Amino acid sequence: MGVLAVVVVLIATLTSGNDTSERYAHRGVDAPASTTTESKSTTETSTETTSPSSETESSTTGSIVTFTEESGAEAPAGPEKVYKLGQHPLFQNTDGGLTANACPLPAWQDTDAAAKAFLTAANDCLNTTWGDLLRAYNLPFERPTLHFPRGRSYNTPCGTEQVSIKRAAVYCENNLYVPIAGLQLENYPNRPGIHLALLAHEYGHHVQYVSGILDAAWQQINNAGGLGTTKGDAVSRRMELQAQCFSGMFMGSHTGRSGADGVTQTMLDHAWYNQQERGDDTSGTTDHGSNENYAAWWQQGSRDNRLYQCNTWLAEAGSVS
Repeated sequence: MGVLAVVVVLIATLTSGNDTSERYAHRGVDAPASTTTESKSTTETSTETTSPSSETESSTTGSIVTFTEESGAEAPAGPEKVYKLGQHPLFQNTDGGLTANACPLPAWQDTDAAAKAFLTAANDCLNTTWGDLLRAYNLPFERPTLHFPRGRSYNTPCGTEQVSIKRAAVYCENNLYVPIAGLQLENYPNRPGIHLALLAHEYGHHVQYVSGILDAAWQQINNAGGLGTTKGDAVSRRMELQAQCFSGMFMGSHTGRSGADGVTQTMLDHAWYNQQERGDDTSGTTDHGSNENYAAWWQQGSRDNRLYQCNTWLAEAGSVS
């Protein structure tokens, strides 16, 4: 994160003229080269969709912040996005973190059907966990739709995507796209924790989307000249590294606390080490963060489960390079 290694070096292409401000890709892993030849994929494939539905330190489960209405005070306004970055309400309370929920996950097998079942159940758990937190902060929440595109090329509202080392999975406008080809099951046998971390990263972008952070970030990126510019990529790195931290928060908060069939220490350990293989050093880009920082932010979220420690927007430049 081999048959698939032949294709992961492809450059992702966008053919749609739609706004790309809500498209976020998760890095794959540069796997050892395979001697098997991969057949060419077509530009359009059908997509399967689900309903919206220790060396690692023990993580601390933070209590969700709650709001109470004082007697005689006006009723609070309905949930609305907050278009802020460093000063966003999510990062103002040092006790804010995720509360673990029961997360029954099907037994993992290295097959397409089993992977879909596992990730669908994990997505349900992500919905419950992040939905509870966002509602506690009086922020809007809606469940994203999870898609499992077939083949190596697929369409999204943000354009046509190609599975590659740069685009193992994608978030776009309330949709999570996890192509089975992007999981590289042949290279990571019996490693469900790695694939759960991938899904949780894309879900981190959904958290940014519904809370208003994404809109604020993309305004800065566009004002800086867009992706591919020095300043635009610097903003993108903060955005991506925050999604990494959110992914780590979910896995750390649920390890050993999500039921007998929930997230295990083995899953966490596999994901922990795999993060060091992902990032701009591997993909040859400058918009996601170095491999060192990509791992560091995920691991920080996993260890401490604190939202304010995922505030990449106020972090020193060196930690978001």
